[in-house]
Amino acid sequence: MAVPTGVSEPASSRRAFPSMSLSAEAAPFVPESHLSCLSDAEKHLSRCSAKLRALRADSVQLREQLNLLFDQLLSENYNKTPDVSVNIRPEDVCSLLKHTSCLVPLCQEHLVVKFCQLVHHLLNQLKVIMDEHTLSVLLSYTVTALKDCSAWTHSDVLLALSTVVYGNGPHCQQVGSLLSEGGLLLQYSSLSQQSMELRHVALNCMANICLRIPGQPPLDDHYRSTCFQVFLKTLVSPKPPDTDELFYCVVIQAALKGLQYCLSGGKWKFGEGDKLGSLLAALKRLMFQGAPGLSVEWPTVLYPTPLPQYEGVPSPKPAEPPAPSAPPKNATASGKTSGNKKRKSKGKGKKTQTEESRGEEKDGEDKEAVPALQRGEEGRGGGETAAKSFPPLFYPSWKLNSSDSEFSDTEGNAQSKLRLNHIRVRQGALHCKLAVVKAVEKRTLYGYWSSFIPDSPTAGPPPLTLLTIILKDPSPKVRLCALQVLTAILDGSRQFLAVAEDTASPRTSYTPFSFLLATSVRELHRALSLALLAETSSQTLTQVVKCLAFLVANAPYHRLRPGLLTSLWKQIRPYMRHRDVTVRVSVLTLYGAVVTTQAPLPEVQLLLQQPDDGGGSCTPQDSALSWRQRNGGSQTSAASSKQSSCSHSPQPPHTPAEKGGSPPWLLELCLSLVTQPREDHLDGEDALEPLPVRLAALQVLSHLVRGYFSLTQASLSEIGQASTLCLSETDPPLQLHGSKLLEECGSGIILQYRADNDVPESSRVPLTQVVQFWSSVLSGPLNAALQNEQHPTLQASACDTLASILPQAFAQLPEKTQLMCITMLLGLTYLESSLVKMAAVRALGLYIRFPCLREDVMFVADTANIVLAALDDRSINVRARAAWSLGNLTDTLVANMQSVGVDFQEEFSDMLLLKMLQAATRASSDKDRVKSSAVRALGNLLRFLRESQMTRSAFQRPLEEAFVALVKTVQSEATMKVRWNACYALGNAFRNPALPLKSAAWTHDAFSALCHAVTSCKNFKVRIESAAALAVPTHRDCYGNPKQFMCVWQSLATALEHSEDTNDFLEYRYSASLRHKLSQALLHLLSLSQWQDMPSLGKSLAGDEGSAVKTHLVKFFSVDQTVEETDQERDSKGESFPPQQRIKSLQETLKRLKELDSNGVGDEELQGKEMVTNFLEELLKTCEVS
Repeated sequence: MAVPTGVSEPASSRRAFPSMSLSAEAAPFVPESHLSCLSDAEKHLSRCSAKLRALRADSVQLREQLNLLFDQLLSENYNKTPDVSVNIRPEDVCSLLKHTSCLVPLCQEHLVVKFCQLVHHLLNQLKVIMDEHTLSVLLSYTVTALKDCSAWTHSDVLLALSTVVYGNGPHCQQVGSLLSEGGLLLQYSSLSQQSMELRHVALNCMANICLRIPGQPPLDDHYRSTCFQVFLKTLVSPKPPDTDELFYCVVIQAALKGLQYCLSGGKWKFGEGDKLGSLLAALKRLMFQGAPGLSVEWPTVLYPTPLPQYEGVPSPKPAEPPAPSAPPKNATASGKTSGNKKRKSKGKGKKTQTEESRGEEKDGEDKEAVPALQRGEEGRGGGETAAKSFPPLFYPSWKLNSSDSEFSDTEGNAQSKLRLNHIRVRQGALHCKLAVVKAVEKRTLYGYWSSFIPDSPTAGPPPLTLLTIILKDPSPKVRLCALQVLTAILDGSRQFLAVAEDTASPRTSYTPFSFLLATSVRELHRALSLALLAETSSQTLTQVVKCLAFLVANAPYHRLRPGLLTSLWKQIRPYMRHRDVTVRVSVLTLYGAVVTTQAPLPEVQLLLQQPDDGGGSCTPQDSALSWRQRNGGSQTSAASSKQSSCSHSPQPPHTPAEKGGSPPWLLELCLSLVTQPREDHLDGEDALEPLPVRLAALQVLSHLVRGYFSLTQASLSEIGQASTLCLSETDPPLQLHGSKLLEECGSGIILQYRADNDVPESSRVPLTQVVQFWSSVLSGPLNAALQNEQHPTLQASACDTLASILPQAFAQLPEKTQLMCITMLLGLTYLESSLVKMAAVRALGLYIRFPCLREDVMFVADTANIVLAALDDRSINVRARAAWSLGNLTDTLVANMQSVGVDFQEEFSDMLLLKMLQAATRASSDKDRVKSSAVRALGNLLRFLRESQMTRSAFQRPLEEAFVALVKTVQSEATMKVRWNACYALGNAFRNPALPLKSAAWTHDAFSALCHAVTSCKNFKVRIESAAALAVPTHRDCYGNPKQFMCVWQSLATALEHSEDTNDFLEYRYSASLRHKLSQALLHLLSLSQWQDMPSLGKSLAGDEGSAVKTHLVKFFSVDQTVEETDQERDSKGESFPPQQRIKSLQETLKRLKELDSNGVGDEELQGKEMVTNFLEELLKTCEVS
């Protein structure tokens, strides 16, 4: 109450009504003239705000005025205002609420309630983002109100608190008083709380605290774990007695939302085992909340197991049987009913405000439930015998006509609300399940696979899984959520499903896990195919097709019996005529997954070769598939109508010649979607297909060309024309996909012409046709795409297209066309866009290997200068591509040195070569992505150098720095690829006879690094390459003094002795190759050994080390080992000779050692030589005997 004038205020009154003073936070004064340009909502808020600011805490009529102003502010609905441009500044709202909080004392509880309602009203409807000071003020006010005000106010105070903390959990300074032990929210949300309304609001408040806004830090793990425990306890606890089911559903929805917020955007941090199992068990129970006719003993915990887990489903409780005439009526009228319902609901759904959309969702759920149940009885169960023989689990207890209903209007409305809330619970449980799937590691999640995905149809009632919801739930939104969960489970499941196999005959004694997984994949196909047939909601139908696409992308069809893809292929064919664009796009995505999975797959290859059957059978949604049918009497219209009708006349069988000569129908379909006009377009509309459909069709074409090029090469010209058409259009995404399709065509041709490919010449695309193809492409709009600086991604893709030209075809292109390609790529490297620069440098790195260009010294020099400039770019991606291109360029230098000879070396600029050597040395200290190619280039450059260059002072220091860089890389803890390349580079450099290996200071370091790698590196491929590098020098002097020679020998012998010592099974598979290479290297050293090496060699071979070496050498001479190697490995290791040639080489080594000149040789050397020769003779005898 206000204090009379002239009387001093008591202390308590001064605390209740603090005096107000002007501050910088006050809202600016708005003159009345400025109100004319504002919307009604803005005017209303501005007037009320001005009146509130005029109030003083000692005003006599403060309470009445606050009541009036609060009512006026609460009466305004800012969501439903007709003005579209409502622009109320958040800082004005924050200032108003802070000022008002100082005017409302906690002792005036009615005002406190209205103020809390105002806080919720303004923050919620205007979507205000508060500053930290406002957050602190409102949070302090609401927390204090919870402590000091009466219990009847707490519901509104908690509602305001939940609005204040929405997404602000990490910034709330008083979160400890709310969530710590004995905190306010923990008290209100506990199971002992009698008021379900308070529990609901408290849980909702905790959920809003846990909500993480993108870009903001998450809530502290301790508080998040506390909230998680509360939410989980709420879900697993049974419904309290004498509690209304509707209120219970609302509480469960709040707990589910809180769990979803806890899990979103992060990894699972709430403990393994029972915690996860309890949550999954609760979610599985709530996924079926409110399902009529369902009586199940739900487990309290789900345990991870590879075997299916079945719930005991007793007989359904007796229910009122439907009228005898109901099934036939449903059977005949279900399609019409659902169609009429969809049209009506479609016409209504234009509201955009939040509250209206919620109301529409409520109506939509009620209206969609009846036709969905009709489908559940017939459409969803009619495809399988097992489904027909059992009643549906979701018995339509509420599907009654008004004349048959036993409820009054009020009771019917209550039933409708309860049904709606059950739907929301199921939907919330599935949303929460989706968050769990994304948060939990895949290997942990797949332990519960059988709890949510069945293995196969059972003889009794089917297990309750996600597929049950997808096929039986009456709400399309719930079915959509279940499909999203299943899609998330299937995403990334390739490694888990890789063991599935059912090609072999099933065992009778036990069922292997691989067979269980295979049957699970088949059951997924069966259930999703039924859902595809029964679904009428376009949005849910789209998700069914997407889910199938994820299944196809991850299932191992090469290990399963053929037929799954064939039935799916035929079933989805008619949906390409669906009138909904998103459905058609998802179908094309599914086709793309089919032609991508394990390509080329024999089953898919046969499907692509099948003739066009005119569209296949019709779907239950045939009325929605007439989007191509024209309303005219022309012959085209009649043919289209005939093609889209349900009864197809049988087509004559195709002869083998016709069948083999026609391109795949999927290819023709995609080409027509990209290039041909629609048959149903109206005058003034775009005649071509919508952009998403054309883009999806181009993606399918790219997948087809990549995986099944042999089937598409006959239509190479048509594909090129379609790509050119896309490049000539104005939509950048369309241009980009057209360019990528050209790149796939070029890559397919290059694969056919590779030397290691077994494609016969008669089956390749003729070279003349390839030249014609690229001539047509390069004279088209590709040039404009290359110069389109507004779209760097398109420019980069066009560069990749130029890089995919077949080298033999490039040589036959007109000279001006070749010059255009080279000039364009050289110029694009000067652009600022790192994406374009990266692609252009890569393309030049490929062109430098073209036979018609690599001997052109000027082109090689120009490319070298471009690459050197790119190596200094600030983008790591550009530097990585530049280092890769530098490696290719130096490969070309070595190839020209071998093919052209000294002339090319002398013609190439010494200064440019020095710059390349220095740049490669600098790049070898960059990140691993750059380093791996840089060290490869260093090895090539060191091999390319001539003796006259190495003796010059300008080269001596860079030469030493290059070897130091290689040695450091070999000794570093870099990735396997980097160290392997460094070892290869040292071996490559050792091939240069002009290198001063005998006298250089870095020789010792190089051999020491290789010896350390061959004995201690964990990666066997690095050991193999280091052993190969140690065996490269062809003269004894290159190994230095006897001490260094024996260091190399002992390192190789030690590595051979421990060649099977590894804890990594993946490395063990290379142990045979390692022993093979180490044996070669040891024999190479023996073949070069001289008198000074004999004492040490004799002692080594006469001891235990010699016995171990002999054991492995016997295997080397007796086993014909074939090792799969790359070109670089083959080059470094030399030829792998058969055992007979190896023995012959050993005999020659023994003969050479026996013929060594013994003049002036001491007794120690002679004794050592005798030990070595005896060892080799025994080795020869052992090999001849074996």
